[in-house]
Amino acid sequence: SGDTGSAAIEAFRDRENLDIFVLHPAGRVSEVQRRQMTTVLSDNVHNIAVEGSFDDCQALVKGLFNDLEFRDELGLSAVNSINWARVMAQTVYYIMAGGQLGAPDRKIAFSVPTGNFGDIYAGYVALRMGLPVARLVVATNRNDILARVLKTGAYRVGQVEPTMSPSMDIQVASNFERLLFEVYDRDGEAVGGLMANLQTEGGFQLSDRALGRARETFDAARIDEEQTLATIAEIYRENGVLIDPHTAVGIAAGRARRRDPAVPLVMLATAHPAKFPQAITRATGVTPELPPAMSDLLTRPEQFEELTGDLATVKAFIRDNVVG
Repeated sequence: SGDTGSAAIEAFRDRENLDIFVLHPAGRVSEVQRRQMTTVLSDNVHNIAVEGSFDDCQALVKGLFNDLEFRDELGLSAVNSINWARVMAQTVYYIMAGGQLGAPDRKIAFSVPTGNFGDIYAGYVALRMGLPVARLVVATNRNDILARVLKTGAYRVGQVEPTMSPSMDIQVASNFERLLFEVYDRDGEAVGGLMANLQTEGGFQLSDRALGRARETFDAARIDEEQTLATIAEIYRENGVLIDPHTAVGIAAGRARRRDPAVPLVMLATAHPAKFPQAITRATGVTPELPPAMSDLLTRPEQFEELTGDLATVKAFIRDNVVG
């Protein structure tokens, strides 16, 4: 969705023993996000712009892994939060933040801008490990399926709407399935039934007991585009700090759902403002500068392949481009 791809590419570029294939939704990430991925011209880096949304990209990746013969033939491994290791890594900074703010002798709350539920699920993992988490606030933009399901219990997929916080433009939150497994008492058959309904009917209804258990820890708020801009403007006006739209959604949602002022509330900042210059300029009148190491990013040559959202086409591209 714009951020994990560039981080993964920087980690794996020029490695002799692996290739990295990154799918992003064509035209649905910012120019800076796209160029962070597509201007890396290493032989083992393969960028794919997919016709569709992030949900379409994620469905393709899951399709690749569900083809066990293909997976084993090419030795596939996922770098995004489909891979449990990604969630483990994110759990660390909840523990770090809690420790700095008085845990385990003091409860801590967190507000997390999220679309795929991975980052905030890491906070839930920290809670289960013993961190005294008072609340986890799910901060969503107008693609608010996570806020809706926590409010009503109905998980119903809608149309993905482009926003100024594109990394959250998601309707099928992959990691929410992991929470379902917990609130359904680790009943894999029950969760499998819900996932089957998602595929065949476009949604499902949580049981009252499961919804109640989720609400014990999670709260949620939907932040629209105007609220996002207003929050960016306010933070800059009052603190002289530029924040990106995703971070603004997290701050606005945290404020909206804060319960106990005595409990420290940590808002997670998730991206650099220079990735979203149009939104920042619109809100503040200031155009954020790229970091020095990326100062020429907008003039670097790009290299990527445009593909349809057809699984067979993506498989063929991967097989044809694996080095060695």
